[in-house]
Amino acid sequence: MNFLLRNLFFIFVFLFLVINGVLLFGDTLLSPESYILAQAYIAYAPAIAMLEVLVLAGLAYFTSIKPVRSLKKEIAFFLTGSKQGGSLKVGNMNPDVRFVINFFNKSLEILKNFKEEFKAGRILKSEVEFASEIQRHVLKKRTVIVPSIDIVADTKSATEVGGDSYDIIGQGDNYYVYIGDVTGHGVASGFVMMIVNALISGFSKIVESSADILARTNEIVKPRVKSNILMTLLMIRWNEREKRMYMTGAGHEYLIVYKALQKKAFKIKSGGVALGMTKNISKILKETQISIEKDDIIVLYTDGITEARNGKSESDMMLGIDRLMGIIENAPVKTAQGTFNAITIELSKFMGYGHRQFDDITLITMHYKGDRIIENDVSPDIPPQFITEWNWRGESVL
Repeated sequence: MNFLLRNLFFIFVFLFLVINGVLLFGDTLLSPESYILAQAYIAYAPAIAMLEVLVLAGLAYFTSIKPVRSLKKEIAFFLTGSKQGGSLKVGNMNPDVRFVINFFNKSLEILKNFKEEFKAGRILKSEVEFASEIQRHVLKKRTVIVPSIDIVADTKSATEVGGDSYDIIGQGDNYYVYIGDVTGHGVASGFVMMIVNALISGFSKIVESSADILARTNEIVKPRVKSNILMTLLMIRWNEREKRMYMTGAGHEYLIVYKALQKKAFKIKSGGVALGMTKNISKILKETQISIEKDDIIVLYTDGITEARNGKSESDMMLGIDRLMGIIENAPVKTAQGTFNAITIELSKFMGYGHRQFDDITLITMHYKGDRIIENDVSPDIPPQFITEWNWRGESVL
């Protein structure tokens, strides 16, 4: 049917030319009766031509004009977000127009799916941003003043939500300073981090030993997280009345102590096992006393610092524990802020321009100042000429 309509015009034209040609030689080619019929056809030629025009107009409308209008309408529906739009039917129409309509239908289906995924992604992104905001609020510590120790701490996540955590908690004569690192980073790690943060804060009010605090925290965390999610942790307990420092490690990085009299940094293995490894770790975790003298510097860090990569090196080497200890020993100002700034500057230089942060970074520096007041200490604001374009800019907590 479609073929007949498309070629109807040519059929009429062909008949018209044949009949007019026959009329020119009608005397020799046609009988008198046929010649009369041919003359009658010529007499009605205008009406026949009008019919041809109407047929062609209808053909053009239904096979080209109408489908194109419907296509424009559906495009308008899609652009305005209307739900009235749908796939166009491809029935009897111009093959070229049918091709365009089929292409639009396929494109529309893909775009609708993309639009839905984009909406879902935007919702998910807003939820991740909300989780990130909650985490920043949790890690935005209120001022906790330890009379004889200055503390500077900061953290920077590799993604919107990180797995690193730290806190400074005062409870009577005891002050608890801990740093933790959940395996990986992202929403799941951030969720575990906030649970542990809340539990430690709660248990520190009813338990004195840092080992007991971590053991009780693990008892609650272990049954509630996946077996592949662990959290290493290192906690310092400082007793202000006794002026004694204790350490409990849960499979974390080294504790670094810079001894002022010897002008040398030492690393102390944290020991223990990570939270989430097994349900009962109370017999494994031990609280050990650490020898501290005035002007000593204590450094807690996560592996985002020691495993930071040097992008300028062909071997893509890591910073490592030995370089970190060297940075601490060579810090020009041996205070909490001075040591913190020195590590920040050297870490930034090591990572270099075009850096890439692969893991969450957390750093805590502590300075046992005793009863004296530190005057003319370095500013927490580091001049830009001392660092590369990457600057996580730690802010003083105390």
